[in-house]
Amino acid sequence: MFLKNVWYVAAWSNEVGRKLLSRQICEQPILLYRKQDGSPVAIGNMCPHRFAPLGRGKLIDDTVQCSYHGLRFGPDGRCVLNPHADGQIPGKMKVRSYPVAERHDMIWLWLGEPNEADQSAIPDFSCNTDPNFRRIDGVFEVRANYELVTDNLLDLTHAEFVHEGVLSSEAITSSKLQTHQAGSTIWSNRWCPTGDASPAWKVAFNNYDKPVDQWLYMRWDAPAHMLLDVGLTPVGKTRRDGIWLYGTDVLTPKDAFTTYYFWGFARNYEIHNPAVDDFWRSSIKLAFEDQDKPIIEAQQQMMGRRTVSELNPVMIAADTAATRARRTLEKLLQEERPGAVLRSQAEPPLSLLRKHVDSRVPVQPVV
Repeated sequence: MFLKNVWYVAAWSNEVGRKLLSRQICEQPILLYRKQDGSPVAIGNMCPHRFAPLGRGKLIDDTVQCSYHGLRFGPDGRCVLNPHADGQIPGKMKVRSYPVAERHDMIWLWLGEPNEADQSAIPDFSCNTDPNFRRIDGVFEVRANYELVTDNLLDLTHAEFVHEGVLSSEAITSSKLQTHQAGSTIWSNRWCPTGDASPAWKVAFNNYDKPVDQWLYMRWDAPAHMLLDVGLTPVGKTRRDGIWLYGTDVLTPKDAFTTYYFWGFARNYEIHNPAVDDFWRSSIKLAFEDQDKPIIEAQQQMMGRRTVSELNPVMIAADTAATRARRTLEKLLQEERPGAVLRSQAEPPLSLLRKHVDSRVPVQPVV
């Protein structure tokens, strides 16, 4: 089951242009492209005639021409041209058109009733477009249910073991988890004082070899929209004295056992240095795609089609935030009804940053 009355990320803005991009979102075949005026479009990807994928066709002006029989469909999903003998267009010759929004350099898709698509309900990821930050981003697929990836992100104590040599730090493992909730928004926060920096962060901080204060503060909004405030600073100093970044971790279900993982790193230091881009891209690929992805996919293989609740896992303290997110999502699915649009209860991150930039011991969250 998937929530309908929420916005899903379908693509980064830079993925969608004057070309056809096929994505499957919550088991629904979607076709994305931009009209000549630059505005994004999302329509169904299956031609209602002989079920060919429209994504294999051509973009002609603002219409999509099916590659099988040449039928053309407009941005509203209606067939606008039948090139065959009589030219008649049956009333049912149309595909679904989806409300779509472009915000925070992401393309957001609404699967619920079109008249309930309220763009103000999109969670705030404004750090991705702030000119004071430099963002790198990407997307990859994980062959596992999206909630397993959420579990991974809301319990970052796995870093010492899964990310050995990259993001590992004993200080993270021994830190205490603070979990907060307001409405359907959940925070999973770890303050890790006076410890060794993880290998990647040590390199990023000019090979700083003294103890540091580290933090990992994660904001979660249903179904799986997460924003991470992560960084380090010399012991007792403010975030201004160290280095930190915003991490976008947005999970969009492709189907029950496949997830699109949209990631972004927005940093406010050395924003004009391409070598720093390259460093974080290689570190992210190693940590996310080469370390996280295999263990989560192996976890899904062991589980098969069984759910976490069916397997009745033995929990530890580190599971608190992930368990709360699962229970919140289950309740939202059970209670979802028309007109019930979810809204994040979080203050905008850049507003929090202005308040807390000079905080110390602990450095306060900005998500």
